[in-house]
Formats: sequence, structure tokens, C-alpha cells
Amino acid sequence: MIDTLYIEESVRHHPRTLSICQRFPHARIIFCERYGEVFNPKAQNFRLQKQNPALIIAEKFNHFALAAPLGYGIGATKNYYFSHMYNCLYDCRYCFLQGMYQSANYVFFINYEDFQAEIKQICAASPAEPIHFFSGYDCDSLALEPVTRFAEHFLPFFAQLPNAWLELRTKSTQIRSLLNTEAYSRCIVAFSLSPDDIAQKVEDKAPTLERRLQALCKLQEHGWSIGLRFDPLIYQTDYQQQYKHFFEQVFSRISLDSLHSVSLGVFRLPEKYFKKIHKLYPEEKLFSSPLETRNKMTSYKTELEQEMLQYCTEHILSYIPQSKFFPCTL
Repeated sequence: MIDTLYIEESVRHHPRTLSICQRFPHARIIFCERYGEVFNPKAQNFRLQKQNPALIIAEKFNHFALAAPLGYGIGATKNYYFSHMYNCLYDCRYCFLQGMYQSANYVFFINYEDFQAEIKQICAASPAEPIHFFSGYDCDSLALEPVTRFAEHFLPFFAQLPNAWLELRTKSTQIRSLLNTEAYSRCIVAFSLSPDDIAQKVEDKAPTLERRLQALCKLQEHGWSIGLRFDPLIYQTDYQQQYKHFFEQVFSRISLDSLHSVSLGVFRLPEKYFKKIHKLYPEEKLFSSPLETRNKMTSYKTELEQEMLQYCTEHILSYIPQSKFFPCTL
């Protein structure tokens, strides 16, 4: 899967670095001073690199946990996100990362303890208030779990913070570390889901809907809280029939007792990112949809966007109580 490792000199002897090198014994190893030397140059082609990304092992020095944008959340007033990785194993055509980054290579920040120290400080500053932390904003939380062991390290840490909630956002079926761990109520394993026909067209390399549902069911049987993330909604001429059937499929497998939250949002991208991605994939049918740009964001035309949101909201609320529903307002 990975045939090239770039490693910052400062972490070349780190135990996690050595473990990853053992996992890829035949990989070419290239040392560098800072990951930006490889990741940030502009003369790169994201589309070509995505065919065979390298893994860059690096150290992060600041901004370990950042305040989430307003309108992003599932019930708390204090929301943060943190990213142990940049870029994703999957190749979803709607993903903003391909518009934000110059490189498709994976950056893995190995200094978990520094992330944890800052998260602990944030929680200690507001001990009486629940604080939500979202992983999986700049990557998939679990897709590279066999390599990063992210969940294995962070789940015991979060379990010790009485006012911290963790969301693991994923499309992955890499759930072994969760099934080998006792579930605790302040962690939500949130699956991004789309109708199967749509997923096959725009979610390249990601597990099928059925495989994600199977993983989800195993987790809820093990006692984990589940989140459903219907985001982004993708328009097709028969979207109403597609999503109606899709919601029937999903909610027939879900236990309301295990369900923490459901979120909903339409396809949208910052205008700058959209232009870059469209240039990378000019033939992509998704970008020939009825789109428009408002307030520097590219999405569906207002009337269509509201129609889709209303239709899907009505169907979702026929299955769940309003208290578990969190439409995204970004």
C-alpha cells in the first residue's frame, strides 16, 4: 500500500516511527528536516499522487486542537477538532482536502502526547462544561488504524477526562481496536454514509454501504454510541427515491438506544477549493450539477438545496426524535 516513507530527522528514532518502518520493510525511506519540504511545494499534481501516496512521518509543534467552526457540532457549546493526520486513504470526489492541500501524500503526526496535553488543558479550563472533540476533520479517523494505532492510544486517554466527548468520524471498517476495547458512553463512532449508487460514483476506494453498516452493527452490539453523518447530500435526478430507500436501509439496522446523533448537510465547497478540484477533474459529472456560488461557497442552487434538505429532514425525523438531529448550518 505504501512504498515510500518520508521521515523527519527529529523523529527518526521515535518508537512509533520504528514500528511503522517494521510494518513496511520494503519501503523506500527518505529523511527530511520538515514535512513541508515534501508536502507544501506547489508544483505537485494531487490527482497523480493520489494513485500512490507516500507516508510522511512528522512532528507537530502547535495548534493541536482548534475551535470548530460555528454551526459545527452535535449538542455541546464548546467544540474543537484535532487532526493526527492530513489527507485520507479514500478518494471521494467531493472531499475538500483535494482543494486545500497541494499534495495527496499522507502526513502522520507522531507526537500523540502533545495533542493529549493540549486537550487536557482545554478540558481543565472548563471542568463543569461538556466539551466535544472531533477527529476525522482532515483525515479519516480509523482508515489507517493498523498503521497509526490512533484509536488504541486516544480512547483510554479520553475515557479519563470526565467532561470530554470524542467523535471518531469514519467510512472505515477498521474497527478491531474498538471491538477489543470496552465501550464508553462519551465516544461516538460516527459513520459517513451515502446511498450505494451515489457512493459507487463519488467515493472511490471507500468500503461499500453494506460493509459500513456491518461495521456499525458490530460496534453497536459491542456497546458503542453510534453517529450517522448524511453529509454531503448529492443530487441526482432521482435523489428522492434514492434517499428514501437509503434511509430505510440504514434505520432498519440502527438501535435507537445506541444512536447518539444524526447530522445532515448538502454538498458544498469553498469556491477556491471547488475551482481547484474542478480543474483536477474536469470530466466529473458531480461538478456539472446545478451549482452556484454564494458567499464564496459553491453548492446547489438555493431552491434545490432547500428542497433536498427539507425532503431528507422529514424522512430522517420519521425515524428519530428531534433531539438527536443536528443539521449542519455551515
